[in-house]
This record gives sequence, C-alpha cells and structure tokens, in this order.
Amino acid sequence: MSSRKSRQISSRLACVLVVSLVTMGISAVTPKATPAGTTQKPSLVVGIFVEGLSADYINLLRDNFGKDGFNRFINNGVSIENVDFGPGIDATAATAMLVTGTSPSVNGIPAARVWNSESKSDYPILLDPAKIGNFTDETFSPQALKVSTIGDEVRVSDGGLGLVHSVAPDAQVAIILAGHAGNSGFWLNDTNGKWCTSTYYKEVPPAIARRNYGVTLSTRLDTLAWTPAIELDRYPDLPSYKKLYPFRHTFPSRETDRFKAFKTSAPANREVAQIGIDYISSLKLGTRGVTDMLNLGFNVSPYLYGRDADNRIETMDAYIRLDSDIANIVKAIEKGPGIANSVLFIAGTPAPAGGRRDEERWNIPYGQFSPRRAISLLNMYLMAIHGNGDYVSGYHNGYFFLNHKLIKERSLDEMQLRRESADFLARMSGVSAVYTLDDIMSRRAGDNPQALCRNISPTHAGDILVSINPGWEISDTSEENNNNHNQLPVVRHVATTSPVYILAPNAVPQAIDSTVDARAIAPTVTRILRIRSPNAASLPPLRITSK
Repeated sequence: MSSRKSRQISSRLACVLVVSLVTMGISAVTPKATPAGTTQKPSLVVGIFVEGLSADYINLLRDNFGKDGFNRFINNGVSIENVDFGPGIDATAATAMLVTGTSPSVNGIPAARVWNSESKSDYPILLDPAKIGNFTDETFSPQALKVSTIGDEVRVSDGGLGLVHSVAPDAQVAIILAGHAGNSGFWLNDTNGKWCTSTYYKEVPPAIARRNYGVTLSTRLDTLAWTPAIELDRYPDLPSYKKLYPFRHTFPSRETDRFKAFKTSAPANREVAQIGIDYISSLKLGTRGVTDMLNLGFNVSPYLYGRDADNRIETMDAYIRLDSDIANIVKAIEKGPGIANSVLFIAGTPAPAGGRRDEERWNIPYGQFSPRRAISLLNMYLMAIHGNGDYVSGYHNGYFFLNHKLIKERSLDEMQLRRESADFLARMSGVSAVYTLDDIMSRRAGDNPQALCRNISPTHAGDILVSINPGWEISDTSEENNNNHNQLPVVRHVATTSPVYILAPNAVPQAIDSTVDARAIAPTVTRILRIRSPNAASLPPLRITSK
C-alpha cells in the first residue's frame, strides 16, 4: 500500500473518531426528556395553620363556603379529618408536631409556657434573652426547638436559595413556622399593634414595612368592627333567640387588651391573609426557579372577649370569613406561580381548653380548685412526715413541682415523695385523677399512656400531674392573669384531633377516614415536595394516591 493511500485512510479514521467523540459529548450534556406523567418539583408551598379548626364545623358550613376555599381543598385535594395529637397538647406544641414530625419529648416544645422552679414562675418556651426584638421588647428565638422543621428542609434542599417566611398573630407559632433557617417570622405585638420579629431573623419584607411605617394597625383599629358576614338566618343550627340580635365587637383605644382581643378575632385572620398575599406578589414567591415556602397562622377558636358565653355564631362567622381569606390566597397563587406548581395545605391545631363557666341557671355542677391552697396543704402534709421545709415549689399547667434541691439536701427518695404527694392530692375536692412522673414515664398513666409519655418533655415536666373535674374553675394561676378580664380558666375535656387538607398537583382527590398520627404530616408534605423529611420525623409518610 502506498504511503499516500495510508495517509488517506488514517485521515478518514481520524475524522470518524472526532465525529464519534463529539457525538458522545453531546449525548453526555443533553438532558434526558421528562417521562410522560411526571411533574416538576413544586416551586411554592403554602402552609395554613388554623388554631381551633374543626372538621365538624367545616362540614356544617360547607353550603356557606365559596368554591375556592375549603371546598376546593375537599373536592380537589386530600382530606384527613382526624389528625391525632395525643393528650395535653396546646396549639404551640401541636404546631411544632406538625412541622417537625415528632413529639414534644423529642422536639422540645411541650407547651406554650413552661415552669421555672428557681424563679417559681412560668415563661414562654421560646424565650431567649440573648436576642433582641424588632418593633417589640419581646425576646424570642427558635433555640428551644431541638430538631429541624419542614421550612428548614426547604431551605437546605436548594442550598439557601429558597425563601421561607411566616406570619402569625402569636409570637411562638410564628417562630416555629419560620424554623431555624427561615428568612423571617413576624407576629403581632400585644401592646403597640406592630408586626414584630426577633433579631434572629434578618429580613423585613416590604409588606411588613408598609404596615409598620405607613397606615398602622393601631390607627385603623378604632374604626374597625367585627359584625356578621352574612344574614343571621343563614347561620345553621342556631336557636331562634341567637338570630334576633347581631353581634358587634370593636377594639377601641380605651381597652388595654384590644390587641390581644383582635389577635383572636376573624378580622385578624383577614390581616394575616392580606400580608400573605402581599408576600406572594412582592417577593415573587414560587417564580424564582427554586422552592419557596410561606407559612401563615390563623385562629377560629371560640372568641373569649365577648359578653356572651355562647359564642357559636362568632365561631361560625370566623370560619366563613376564613374561607374567603383562603380563597383570596389561592387566587394570588394562581396569578403568581400557579396552582399546578404549588402545594397548599391547611392544618388545624387544638383549640384552648378553657372558656367561660356556664351560667348558674343551668345547674351544671361546678367548683373551684385552688392550686395555691393545694400547695399549702401538700407542703404541710410532707412537713409532718419529713420535717420542716418547702417541699413544693409550684404549680403550672396541671403539674405540681417538688423542691428537688431540698429533697437532695435531706437525702430523701424522690419517687417515694412523689407517691406520697400523689396519694394526698388524690383526696382533694375537684381532683379526678393523679399521676406521678414515674407513672407517666413508665407508661402506666392515663387512657393513652404511650401518647401521654411522648407528649411531655422530661426537661420541663413536673413531678405530679393532676386532672381536675370538667366544669371546675382553676384559680391562683398564671393562666388566670393571661385570660380575658382575669376570668378563671374552666376545665373542659376537648378533643385533640384536627383536620388536615392537602392540595397538591399530582394528588388524586381522596378522603382518609382513619385516625392519623400528627407526626405523619411533616414527612407526607416533604415527600410531595421531593425533599428529605425533618431530621426527627419518626413516622413514614401517608400513602397518597397520585395521578
């Protein structure tokens, strides 16, 4: 073969090799086509957390709702009517369970307020004196929240490019919803009506700045009144006498508790919804190529600042107004990233267990339990057995706390002292059941001992838990000072189940009738978002049928 011919063949081989390498390179960088039937990762998730939400009320009022609020979630989404939080849970602890996927014994949030045995007083669970408040003298941070949240995982999943914001009337709920990695968390100040935050969070969205520096809530509140949203005849299941006179609640400047009252009213829900809508549009949430999250806190618990103990009509009106607020949020999402690119969920948390005592004319049995008197009598009883000393340091939220410093100095048996105290308290009027901390931790206490055990935080739990008869008032407590017009808290055994509704692009409309553990909600939402679950989520996600 001639050298010329050899060079021609080599040249051709080289061309073939170059073409092959280029083709391989193109194949390596060309993205694979999305298989038919799959959807893009959601670009926006909106969590709507509602204190006091009840599936019974929603089902009762469905004919009064519009098409884009609760009805849209029920007709087009996943409905879970009975999400169980277990015993002894308030809205703050329930919110923490929903966003962490674990119980108070792990996430560190057993209640809104906990007891300090040294100062003999209670304090907010998220209190953090190391931080400073913006627009408030309150000092909060998520430091006491010991595990990650859904919002934290949203931030981590996109390397911090995704935004997480929260707004709620209550400070601690707002912080839990913002989590550790949130961009901002705002709540309504009880004394000045400003939307405030902690220096832990670095951002102040324009929607908040406009409300704090422009037309503030304090200047608008004098002219604001909460009246029925519809004709009185349209409220279902009301006795005829309740339909004669419409309610009217105002928030005049002469009332020192007007901001506290406003925070639990239907107009406050409207304020939160409007801020949420402003966030979606001004921050362009869900349109930036990453996943953003917006968490909003609402309240439909019985309104305690009225004159009438029967507040059914206000409660129904709050639901009807909230339905309209949710519809407006849905419409804002449709104008922004679009429903097809968003995941929305409504999650209820238990209502407060208190309320007003029924009028005496109904002859419903009642009494008054005085923790202060119980502490005094129990201390005298223990002194008669073990010698002089202050053996009981305080009472809070059903728990009696013993003086562990004195017990250690006297070399006494803590378990024996708890048993003696429980035996004494069980004989007091108004006490229906008593459990020692040892009974609780050994799962020997209550109707659901396993749930009761996981719903306490050993760091904050007292030594003896007492259950007071329903209908009885509890005096001499910090709860009394935090209530409306210092009215005494009334014991009512209320269900700790609430509904959850999820509206996701790829989820088939379905109803889950069985009781669902509240710890399963967080991993279910994160699976829909295609991100990892919070780091302490202890249950697998629910099986939701997809399209």
